[in-house]
Amino acid sequence: MVNIVIFGETGAGKSSVINLMAGRQVARTAPDSHRCTLQWTEYTITLNDGTRYQVFDTVGLEEPRLDSGEYLTAITNAHSLINALKERGGIDLLLFCVRGGRVMATMQSNYRLFFEFFCQEKVPLLLVVTNLEREERMEDWYTRNVGHLEKYNIHSVAHACITAATTIDGRHRARYEESRVTVCDLVRAHCNTLTEGWTGGQGWFVSGLSLLMDFTTGRPKRTDVIGVLTRRCGMTKVAAQQVAQAAQQIRGEEFSRYQPYLAYGNDRKATPRTVLS
Repeated sequence: MVNIVIFGETGAGKSSVINLMAGRQVARTAPDSHRCTLQWTEYTITLNDGTRYQVFDTVGLEEPRLDSGEYLTAITNAHSLINALKERGGIDLLLFCVRGGRVMATMQSNYRLFFEFFCQEKVPLLLVVTNLEREERMEDWYTRNVGHLEKYNIHSVAHACITAATTIDGRHRARYEESRVTVCDLVRAHCNTLTEGWTGGQGWFVSGLSLLMDFTTGRPKRTDVIGVLTRRCGMTKVAAQQVAQAAQQIRGEEFSRYQPYLAYGNDRKATPRTVLS
């Protein structure tokens, strides 16, 4: 089974892209604004060549930064997602779903959270740009915005400019079918079914817990983090204390590596890093 993690902001069309790939409705397309960062839903889809894929529809960041409460909830979701992915053989592909429009800082935050931090740049990423049915040529969006993507250090192995809207007809309907072929072909091209997916190693959760702090404002209390790890993630108190301590140590070791990427906008000034108090 090939595992795909699809992520992006609310309204980016993640569920619609899943339905597009499946050729039928398997995912609810209602807004997921009530869901929290890294909360996920799993779907099994089969492409027209008979290959089965496990797709993890995952909630991304809605703002460039989390507050302390959102961070604690995201810990629980990350623990659940990582365990599920490990049990199923790891991640084979990332689909970064964005809505056609301006390239914003939140887009960069989601890219960094999933590609740089969560997957440590070890998983191929496809950029899927939706809501382009009204473009004269859907590919024109990428031509206009490739410079902005580069400015925000957003890179992909390939991209698809598509429409996943089903309430369309005529010329737009033809674009829908074209979009399905485009996305499915790219998924097949960049998913190696002969190798195992990326599982993040033994310290995957600890590393993710640490690096997630880079998106958090305020000072999450160590006791609150330990409380979440014990009550929601089922760890013993001793194990939770060890995880919290290891995460703090990783943050110190990784600072020099990620510090140049902590800025948003043109001034490239680093934002303060969050530490457990």
